[in-house]
Formats: sequence, C-alpha cells, structure tokens
Amino acid sequence: MKPVIALVGRPNVGKSTLFNRLTKTRDAIVADYAGLTRDRHYGNGKQGEHEFIVIDTGGFEPDATSGIYKEMAKQTRQAVAEADVVLFVVDARAGLSAQDHEIGKYLRKLGKPCVLVANKSEGMTAGAQLVEFFELGLGEVFPISAAHGQGIRPLVELALGPLVEPEVGEDVSGDDPSVIKLAVAGRPNVGKSTLINTWLGEERLVAFDLPGTTRDAISVPFERDGQRFELIDTAGLRRKGQVFEAIEKFSVVKTLQAIESASVVLLLIDATQGVTDQDAHIAGYILESGRAVVVAVNKWDAVDEYARELVKRSIETRLGFLKFAALHLISAQKRQGLGPLWDSIAQAHKAANCKMSTPVLTRLLLEAVQFQTPKKSGMYRPKLRYAHQGGMNPPIIIIHGNSLEHVTDAYKRFLEGRFRKEFNLVGTPLRIQMKSSQNPYSDKDSK
Repeated sequence: MKPVIALVGRPNVGKSTLFNRLTKTRDAIVADYAGLTRDRHYGNGKQGEHEFIVIDTGGFEPDATSGIYKEMAKQTRQAVAEADVVLFVVDARAGLSAQDHEIGKYLRKLGKPCVLVANKSEGMTAGAQLVEFFELGLGEVFPISAAHGQGIRPLVELALGPLVEPEVGEDVSGDDPSVIKLAVAGRPNVGKSTLINTWLGEERLVAFDLPGTTRDAISVPFERDGQRFELIDTAGLRRKGQVFEAIEKFSVVKTLQAIESASVVLLLIDATQGVTDQDAHIAGYILESGRAVVVAVNKWDAVDEYARELVKRSIETRLGFLKFAALHLISAQKRQGLGPLWDSIAQAHKAANCKMSTPVLTRLLLEAVQFQTPKKSGMYRPKLRYAHQGGMNPPIIIIHGNSLEHVTDAYKRFLEGRFRKEFNLVGTPLRIQMKSSQNPYSDKDSK
C-alpha cells in the first residue's frame, strides 16, 4: 500500500504550499491568509519509483474546545492517526510560538514517526535561526522552502526512508501471489459487510442498517474450493459534500488504498436505490486503478419487476464503460446468486494476469488491419506493424508502427474488442499503448 504523509502545523506556515509541491498540483488553495484550509485534503505524490499519499490539514489547535477550530483539530487528529509519518511544519521566519509547543507536545505523546520541517527558510543560514526549534523535542530541524522548491526531494527521501525499506531485495512483504485479494467496494449501506459475513458463515463483521457502519478496511482470510482469498471489506464511499464526520473521512483513504492493492474488486450496487452518480464515480476509480472488476447488484429480492428493469437500464447507461465486467443479480441476506459470483471473480483474476504471446498479438493486429484499416489523417495513414505485451494486471498491449499518434480512439476500441475476444479478457481493463518509430533522417532534414 502507498505510505501516507500528513502535514500538520499552526495556520499560515505553508502546509498547503508544501502539499501542492509534493503532489505537483495546485489543488490546495494558497494565500497569505491564516486559517484558509479548514477541511482535509488528499493527494497523490510520487518521487522516483515510490508513490505516496499526502494529507493537507487546517491550522492545528490541539486544545480548541469550540467552534470551527475544534472541528479542524478533530480532523487533524484523524489525519495523524491515518498517517505513517507526520511532517510537522513550522515557520522559520516567524520563529517558535506557544501553539508550536502545544502541537509538539501532542505529537511527542503519540510517538508516531515525525519530521520537524522549518518552512520559509530560503536565504537563511541553517543553525542560529533554527536552533530555537530544538526546544520542541522532536529531533533535527529540516529546513525547506516550499514556495521555491528547496529541500523538497531530500525531505521526501527522509520521510519515506523507513517506509519503503522493506521493498528492497527479496519479497519480505509476505504477500503470497497464490492468494487472490478481493476488495468489496460500494456506497454506504449496500450490504458489503453482510455479503462477507454470508460467505464466511459467521458474523465476522459488524452489519447494521445504518450508512457508514464500517470505518476501516477490514481484511479476512477465506478459502473456497482450494483457492485462498483475502476478503477486504471497505468503508462506503460517499460524495465529498456528504462526508460530514471526520472519522468517516479517515475511512476514505483506507478504501482507496484497499482498491489499489486488491487483485479483484467487487463493485456492489444497491438495487433499491439504483445506479447513482457515486456508483459511477467509484467504478471510474476502479477502472483508473487498473483493477479487475465484477459488478453485483445486491438486494435484488427487495425490488419489483419495474424497478429491476430501471436498474438494468441505468447500468447500461451509467456504467457503460464497464461493459467488459460480468454482472450478477444477488441477495446477500438470502444467499441468492452467490455461486456464479465466484466463477466471475476467478475469471476476472485469470484475465488480469493473462499472458499473451507476441506472435499471436501480431497476427491479430495484422488481421484487424486487413479487415479495417485505420483512418487517414491528412497526408498520413497510421501503419501498425507488430504488437507485444507490456504488462499484466491490468494487461497492457504495446503496438509499434509509424504515425500511430493519428490512430483514433474508435479504432483503439475496435482493436481492443478483437484482443478481448481472442484471449477471453472478461472482467479486466485492457490498456493499449501506441509507440511510433522514429525517423532516422528527421535530424538531417531539420538541418
């Protein structure tokens, strides 16, 4: 799973500027105004081969007892609880404050890995100006300038150092490739925990008729017909505007991590509510993550024939981009339709890890070009020469040729259909990448 970094500090020390620098975005609003960030903000960062999640928080007042500052402090505590490492950001120019002492005291009590970061230190000589921050008792002070990008790379290396160390050398993570990680995802109260309890034959997870009962991503080992699974029950994902409780926001990052680390994701939809925008949003995130997916409509026994027809139509229109996924109509409570569900899960996992030989891919490509040539663009017609596999889970097919930048999306879908049919790629996304050959005389022509 991606390590999580939380940015903590009093207002206006540059946490949002650092967040934008780490995520290489402008998602966080930045201005010379204290208390601008009030909600928690998640973003993805990457340095080298290592990816991580960053959480931006509002100004932290640990002892706040009322008003908006109490709510902001509540959310910051959840961010710290969620994080693998905390970056405590202080203002090198403003110096040490009483509020910094309060935050330092809070972080020392937790005992969580913490890096003390002195922001706005551009043009300052390290040493005399930063010595006062040693009073916080959090070890060395790391000077940076988020606005100018100074010291950011060494800071990330320092923060991620202990977290990425186990990945070096042989597999010490303990992950068994023979175990299928199955994440059950969906909106709150669609029956995710009920379904897993039904599979297990016991009340292993709390299931209650209240949205948001599950707060964390729970992993449970399971074996069926000799195949071992790791069942992951995730917290329901709501729309941003409907996530009110800080502890519920704490669940979101765990759910996204569970989806990314899973081998197969079971997208559960509530038949009594139909396919909503949020269902489509979750499906889009699963597709973006490249996970194999199976779609199941739960509570099918609770709706009449008219409602069933509406659900089927809404799946066709709103989840049209998941046409490659198997669809099942089930009732977790009454154990209806669960047998065929396992077959589709196994098939999706097999398709996601399918090995495709270069000769077969090239033959399929040339046959497709003979059947229908790509559309001409201006003076150029793309020439597709050969194809090979570029990766698994999801399967990636790399096509080589000339002028491939002119290949239309419609033609890529045509090729995808042919590849899917040949290799029976049901339940997994398929990514097609085009690589055009370079003209060896292009440099001479330009000269």
